[in-house]
Amino acid sequence: MERPITTLFMLMSVDGKISTGSTDEMDYDKDFPNITGLKEGLHQYYEIEQTTDLWSFNTGRVQEKMGVNTNEMPSKTPVSFVILDNHHLTEHGVKYFCALSKNAVIITSNSEHPAFKVKERNLHIIYQEKPSIKDALERLATECNCDRLTIQSGGTVNGLFLREKLIDYVDIVVAPVLVGGRETSTLIDGESLATTNELSSLGVLKLDECSVLEDSYIRLRYKVLS
Repeated sequence: MERPITTLFMLMSVDGKISTGSTDEMDYDKDFPNITGLKEGLHQYYEIEQTTDLWSFNTGRVQEKMGVNTNEMPSKTPVSFVILDNHHLTEHGVKYFCALSKNAVIITSNSEHPAFKVKERNLHIIYQEKPSIKDALERLATECNCDRLTIQSGGTVNGLFLREKLIDYVDIVVAPVLVGGRETSTLIDGESLATTNELSSLGVLKLDECSVLEDSYIRLRYKVLS
């Protein structure tokens, strides 16, 4: 395979939402610890997250919400982080990931991205004049020796992975909650299909494992067939 083997790993509600609301203020990481019935079992998601691939894919928007542009510099971890970003990360945010990561990779189509000002030995920039997830993954494999990648991005970017057939496995922790809201991000967003001629763009799955966790949480693991 000319790209890394990928696993979409996410925490979602029973109705498929990956956030508590439609604004950047709303966030599972911040909100679930304050909700009785959810906070008790939330630790299981983070424990499973610690067992995922040593290469992790995310977006600058998600990381901006988590405060990387202002947080103090973290301790080094064995994980390599790949961040898709055009304008959410500051120079401090890029340096944050260099401090945190074994390898820090920024994927961008912004020729003036702050990452170009950062001189760190573990920083690699994948610049694309025309954005392409497929091309970025191929370059991750050839330029960075990335063989397995966990995807933890937002619904829109997850949708790009789906439509380009770039998801190999799905690993979902389902929280016992209904969120609702048309504008609230779901596991897979992006453009909807409009005709039956597009049905080949669906991601058909085969269930590998269903685990009932504590406090009414569930873990679902699938292999993507098509």
